[in-house]
Amino acid sequence: MDYLGRSGVKEMWKAAEQSAVLVGDTVVSLRDPVAIATDGLAAQRRADLYAHDQLSKKLALAYPGVPIVSEEDSSHSEQRHPEYWLIDPIDGTGSWAGGFPGYVTQAAFIREGVVEFGVIHAPALKRTWVAVRGVGAFLNGEKLPIRESARSPLVVVDNYPEPRDDCLELINWLGNASYKESGSLGLKAVMVASGDADVFVKSVVVRDWDLAPAMAVCAETGAVLTRVNGSDFSLSGSLEKIDGVVVAADEYLARRVAEWLVSRKRM
Repeated sequence: MDYLGRSGVKEMWKAAEQSAVLVGDTVVSLRDPVAIATDGLAAQRRADLYAHDQLSKKLALAYPGVPIVSEEDSSHSEQRHPEYWLIDPIDGTGSWAGGFPGYVTQAAFIREGVVEFGVIHAPALKRTWVAVRGVGAFLNGEKLPIRESARSPLVVVDNYPEPRDDCLELINWLGNASYKESGSLGLKAVMVASGDADVFVKSVVVRDWDLAPAMAVCAETGAVLTRVNGSDFSLSGSLEKIDGVVVAADEYLARRVAEWLVSRKRM
Protein backbone atom coordinates (compact mmCIF):
# COMPACT_ATOMS: atom_id res chain seq x y z
CA MET A 1 0.00 0.00 0.00
CA ASP A 2 1.42 3.43 -0.96
CA TYR A 3 0.65 6.88 0.43
CA LEU A 4 -2.65 6.93 -1.47
CA GLY A 5 -3.86 3.79 0.29
CA ARG A 6 -4.70 1.87 -2.88
CA SER A 7 -6.35 -1.00 -1.04
CA GLY A 8 -9.71 0.59 -1.84
CA VAL A 9 -11.00 3.35 -4.08
CA LYS A 10 -13.17 4.98 -1.43
CA GLU A 11 -10.47 4.97 1.23
CA MET A 12 -7.91 6.15 -1.29
CA TRP A 13 -9.55 9.54 -1.71
CA LYS A 14 -11.72 9.85 1.38
CA ALA A 15 -9.36 12.23 3.16
CA ALA A 16 -9.30 14.59 0.17
CA GLU A 17 -13.09 14.63 -0.06
CA GLN A 18 -13.44 15.23 3.67
CA SER A 19 -10.84 18.00 3.57
CA ALA A 20 -12.66 19.90 0.83
CA VAL A 21 -15.99 19.52 2.62
CA LEU A 22 -14.66 20.63 6.00
CA VAL A 23 -12.86 23.65 4.59
CA GLY A 24 -15.79 24.62 2.39
CA ASP A 25 -18.20 24.42 5.30
CA THR A 26 -15.88 26.61 7.35
CA VAL A 27 -15.82 29.19 4.56
CA VAL A 28 -19.58 29.65 4.99
CA SER A 29 -19.12 30.75 8.59
CA LEU A 30 -16.27 33.10 7.69
CA ARG A 31 -18.58 35.44 5.80
CA ASP A 32 -19.08 38.64 7.80
CA PRO A 33 -21.25 41.16 5.88
CA VAL A 34 -19.95 44.05 8.01
CA ALA A 35 -16.31 43.17 7.37
CA ILE A 36 -17.00 42.70 3.66
CA ALA A 37 -18.76 46.05 3.44
CA THR A 38 -15.91 47.74 5.31
CA ASP A 39 -12.86 45.98 3.89
CA GLY A 40 -14.10 44.87 0.48
CA LEU A 41 -11.46 42.88 -1.39
CA ALA A 42 -9.29 42.63 1.73
CA ALA A 43 -11.99 40.56 3.44
CA GLN A 44 -12.17 38.28 0.41
CA ARG A 45 -8.40 37.93 0.43
CA ARG A 46 -8.39 36.92 4.09
CA ALA A 47 -10.99 34.23 3.40
CA ASP A 48 -9.05 32.93 0.39
CA LEU A 49 -5.82 32.70 2.38
CA TYR A 50 -7.49 31.03 5.34
CA ALA A 51 -9.09 28.40 3.11
CA HIS A 52 -5.79 27.90 1.27
CA ASP A 53 -3.92 27.36 4.53
CA GLN A 54 -6.46 24.93 5.94
CA LEU A 55 -6.92 22.87 2.77
CA SER A 56 -3.17 22.70 2.12
CA LYS A 57 -2.48 21.50 5.68
CA LYS A 58 -5.15 18.81 5.54
CA LEU A 59 -3.98 17.46 2.18
CA ALA A 60 -0.32 17.53 3.23
CA LEU A 61 -1.16 15.56 6.35
CA ALA A 62 -3.25 12.98 4.49
CA TYR A 63 -0.94 12.63 1.47
CA PRO A 64 2.58 13.39 2.74
CA GLY A 65 5.19 14.30 0.16
CA VAL A 66 2.73 15.21 -2.60
CA PRO A 67 3.27 18.78 -3.89
CA ILE A 68 0.33 21.16 -3.59
CA VAL A 69 -0.23 23.92 -6.15
CA SER A 70 -2.83 26.51 -5.17
CA GLU A 71 -4.47 29.52 -6.72
CA GLU A 72 -3.28 31.43 -3.67
CA ASP A 73 0.43 30.65 -4.13
CA SER A 74 2.52 33.80 -4.48
CA SER A 75 3.86 32.62 -7.84
CA HIS A 76 3.24 29.80 -10.30
CA SER A 77 5.77 27.92 -12.40
CA GLU A 78 5.08 26.36 -15.78
CA GLN A 79 7.11 23.36 -14.63
CA ARG A 80 4.69 20.59 -13.68
CA HIS A 81 5.32 17.94 -11.04
CA PRO A 82 4.84 14.31 -12.12
CA GLU A 83 1.99 14.22 -9.62
CA TYR A 84 0.50 16.96 -7.47
CA TRP A 85 -2.62 18.46 -5.93
CA LEU A 86 -4.10 21.45 -7.70
CA ILE A 87 -6.47 23.37 -5.43
CA ASP A 88 -8.79 26.34 -5.55
CA PRO A 89 -9.68 27.04 -1.91
CA ILE A 90 -12.60 29.30 -2.84
CA ASP A 91 -13.68 29.33 -6.46
CA GLY A 92 -16.30 32.06 -6.81
CA THR A 93 -15.11 34.37 -4.05
CA GLY A 94 -17.25 37.16 -5.47
CA SER A 95 -20.36 35.02 -4.96
CA TRP A 96 -19.24 34.24 -1.41
CA ALA A 97 -18.73 37.93 -0.65
CA GLY A 98 -22.05 38.90 -2.21
CA GLY A 99 -24.03 36.35 -0.24
CA PHE A 100 -24.77 34.17 -3.25
CA PRO A 101 -24.50 30.36 -3.07
CA GLY A 102 -22.40 29.81 -6.21
CA TYR A 103 -18.97 29.23 -4.66
CA VAL A 104 -17.01 26.04 -4.05
CA THR A 105 -13.92 24.57 -2.45
CA GLN A 106 -12.24 22.22 -4.89
CA ALA A 107 -9.17 20.07 -5.46
CA ALA A 108 -7.78 17.74 -8.10
CA PHE A 109 -5.05 15.12 -7.98
CA ILE A 110 -3.08 15.13 -11.21
CA ARG A 111 -0.62 12.50 -12.41
CA GLU A 112 1.34 12.99 -15.63
CA GLY A 113 -1.14 15.61 -16.83
CA VAL A 114 -4.24 13.49 -16.18
CA VAL A 115 -6.78 14.20 -13.45
CA GLU A 116 -7.09 11.05 -11.36
CA PHE A 117 -9.47 12.50 -8.78
CA GLY A 118 -11.53 15.64 -8.37
CA VAL A 119 -13.76 17.03 -5.65
CA ILE A 120 -15.99 20.12 -5.87
CA HIS A 121 -17.88 21.05 -2.71
CA ALA A 122 -20.56 23.74 -2.86
CA PRO A 123 -21.27 24.29 0.86
CA ALA A 124 -24.13 26.78 0.50
CA LEU A 125 -25.87 24.42 -1.92
CA LYS A 126 -25.05 21.32 0.15
CA ARG A 127 -23.78 19.56 -2.96
CA THR A 128 -20.51 17.66 -3.35
CA TRP A 129 -19.24 16.26 -6.63
CA VAL A 130 -16.53 13.60 -6.55
CA ALA A 131 -14.97 11.80 -9.51
CA VAL A 132 -12.39 9.02 -9.71
CA ARG A 133 -10.82 8.22 -13.05
CA GLY A 134 -12.22 4.99 -14.47
CA VAL A 135 -14.63 4.53 -11.56
CA GLY A 136 -17.27 7.21 -12.02
CA ALA A 137 -18.57 10.56 -10.84
CA PHE A 138 -20.81 11.03 -7.83
CA LEU A 139 -23.07 13.77 -6.51
CA ASN A 140 -23.70 13.56 -2.77
CA GLY A 141 -22.71 9.91 -2.91
CA GLU A 142 -25.02 8.95 -5.79
CA LYS A 143 -23.35 7.84 -9.00
CA LEU A 144 -24.05 10.16 -11.91
CA PRO A 145 -25.26 8.61 -15.17
CA ILE A 146 -23.51 9.06 -18.50
CA ARG A 147 -24.83 12.05 -20.41
CA GLU A 148 -26.02 10.62 -23.70
CA SER A 149 -26.95 13.94 -25.32
CA ALA A 150 -28.05 17.48 -24.62
CA ARG A 151 -31.71 18.16 -23.91
CA SER A 152 -34.04 20.24 -26.03
CA PRO A 153 -34.40 23.09 -25.44
CA LEU A 154 -30.85 23.58 -24.23
CA VAL A 155 -30.02 25.13 -20.87
CA VAL A 156 -27.13 27.61 -20.88
CA VAL A 157 -25.40 28.54 -17.62
CA ASP A 158 -23.38 31.64 -16.70
CA ASN A 159 -22.76 33.85 -13.68
CA TYR A 160 -25.01 36.87 -14.20
CA PRO A 161 -28.64 37.46 -13.17
CA GLU A 162 -29.45 37.80 -16.87
CA PRO A 163 -27.43 36.47 -19.84
CA ARG A 164 -24.92 38.88 -21.35
CA ASP A 165 -21.85 38.98 -23.64
CA ASP A 166 -20.91 35.54 -25.06
CA CYS A 167 -23.74 33.87 -23.20
CA LEU A 168 -26.41 36.18 -24.61
CA GLU A 169 -25.05 35.84 -28.14
CA LEU A 170 -24.90 32.06 -27.72
CA ILE A 171 -28.53 31.91 -26.60
CA ASN A 172 -29.56 34.07 -29.55
CA TRP A 173 -27.58 31.86 -31.93
CA LEU A 174 -29.05 28.67 -30.54
CA GLY A 175 -32.51 30.15 -31.00
CA ASN A 176 -34.25 28.03 -28.40
CA ALA A 177 -32.48 27.89 -25.04
CA SER A 178 -33.17 28.77 -21.43
CA TYR A 179 -30.79 30.23 -18.89
CA LYS A 180 -29.51 29.40 -15.41
CA GLU A 181 -27.36 31.56 -13.16
CA SER A 182 -24.41 30.23 -11.18
CA GLY A 183 -21.12 31.62 -9.90
CA SER A 184 -17.95 29.51 -9.77
CA LEU A 185 -16.37 28.29 -13.00
CA GLY A 186 -15.96 24.83 -11.53
CA LEU A 187 -19.57 24.79 -10.40
CA LYS A 188 -20.87 25.76 -13.83
CA ALA A 189 -18.80 23.00 -15.41
CA VAL A 190 -20.12 20.27 -13.10
CA MET A 191 -23.65 21.55 -13.59
CA VAL A 192 -23.22 20.58 -17.24
CA ALA A 193 -21.62 17.26 -16.31
CA SER A 194 -24.44 16.33 -13.95
CA GLY A 195 -27.30 17.44 -16.20
CA ASP A 196 -28.35 20.68 -14.51
CA ALA A 197 -27.31 22.56 -17.66
CA ASP A 198 -26.16 21.72 -21.19
CA VAL A 199 -23.55 24.27 -22.18
CA PHE A 200 -21.24 26.83 -20.63
CA VAL A 201 -18.90 29.21 -22.48
CA LYS A 202 -16.30 31.66 -21.18
CA SER A 203 -14.08 33.51 -23.67
CA VAL A 204 -11.77 35.01 -21.06
CA VAL A 205 -8.64 33.86 -19.28
CA VAL A 206 -9.34 30.76 -17.20
CA ARG A 207 -6.87 28.83 -15.10
CA ASP A 208 -6.25 25.16 -14.53
CA TRP A 209 -7.30 25.28 -10.88
CA ASP A 210 -10.69 26.63 -11.99
CA LEU A 211 -11.49 23.56 -14.03
CA ALA A 212 -9.21 20.59 -13.25
CA PRO A 213 -11.54 19.11 -10.60
CA ALA A 214 -14.50 19.45 -12.98
CA MET A 215 -12.49 17.77 -15.75
CA ALA A 216 -12.62 14.57 -13.71
CA VAL A 217 -16.42 14.80 -13.39
CA CYS A 218 -16.85 15.56 -17.09
CA ALA A 219 -14.62 12.66 -18.10
CA GLU A 220 -16.69 10.21 -16.07
CA THR A 221 -20.10 11.45 -17.28
CA GLY A 222 -19.34 11.95 -20.95
CA ALA A 223 -19.58 15.73 -20.86
CA VAL A 224 -16.99 17.55 -22.98
CA LEU A 225 -14.62 20.25 -21.70
CA THR A 226 -12.39 21.95 -24.28
CA ARG A 227 -10.72 25.24 -25.03
CA VAL A 228 -12.72 27.77 -27.01
CA ASN A 229 -11.20 26.66 -30.32
CA GLY A 230 -12.19 23.06 -29.67
CA SER A 231 -8.70 21.84 -28.74
CA ASP A 232 -7.93 19.81 -25.63
CA PHE A 233 -7.80 21.59 -22.29
CA SER A 234 -4.31 20.32 -21.51
CA LEU A 235 -2.86 20.43 -18.00
CA SER A 236 0.63 21.33 -19.17
CA GLY A 237 2.69 24.48 -19.63
CA SER A 238 1.09 27.67 -18.41
CA LEU A 239 -1.65 27.42 -15.82
CA GLU A 240 -3.52 30.11 -17.77
CA LYS A 241 -5.64 29.43 -20.83
CA ILE A 242 -6.09 32.88 -22.34
CA ASP A 243 -8.88 31.98 -24.77
CA GLY A 244 -11.30 30.40 -22.31
CA VAL A 245 -13.35 27.23 -22.12
CA VAL A 246 -16.37 25.41 -23.53
CA VAL A 247 -18.22 22.79 -21.50
CA ALA A 248 -21.01 20.91 -23.27
CA ALA A 249 -23.23 17.91 -22.68
CA ASP A 250 -21.90 16.01 -25.70
CA GLU A 251 -19.27 16.13 -28.44
CA TYR A 252 -21.67 17.33 -31.12
CA LEU A 253 -22.79 20.35 -29.10
CA ALA A 254 -19.22 21.12 -28.02
CA ARG A 255 -18.04 21.09 -31.64
CA ARG A 256 -20.95 23.28 -32.83
CA VAL A 257 -20.30 25.87 -30.11
CA ALA A 258 -16.53 25.89 -30.68
CA GLU A 259 -17.01 26.38 -34.43
CA TRP A 260 -19.44 29.23 -33.75
CA LEU A 261 -17.00 30.92 -31.38
CA VAL A 262 -14.13 30.62 -33.87
CA SER A 263 -16.30 32.00 -36.70
CA ARG A 264 -17.27 35.00 -34.54
CA LYS A 265 -13.63 35.88 -33.99
CA ARG A 266 -13.03 35.85 -37.73
CA MET A 267 -15.83 38.30 -38.42
